[in-house]
Amino acid sequence: MKVCVDQDLCIGCEACPELCPELFGMYPNCDFAYVLTEDVPSELEKCAQEAAQTCPVQAILIED
Repeated sequence: MKVCVDQDLCIGCEACPELCPELFGMYPNCDFAYVLTEDVPSELEKCAQEAAQTCPVQAILIED
């Protein structure tokens, strides 16, 4: 599984790093989320999916 954050959609709500800090972070001074590792370890797949479902603007994209 791969994951990315669409920077054009991200509003910086910080939901993804709160749900899955092992996978998502926030850029300082620009309020956008980013992915710490594009290739999601199997133990973080559920967390990544929850973050994608929680994102209010659907900025988290998952590819199997």
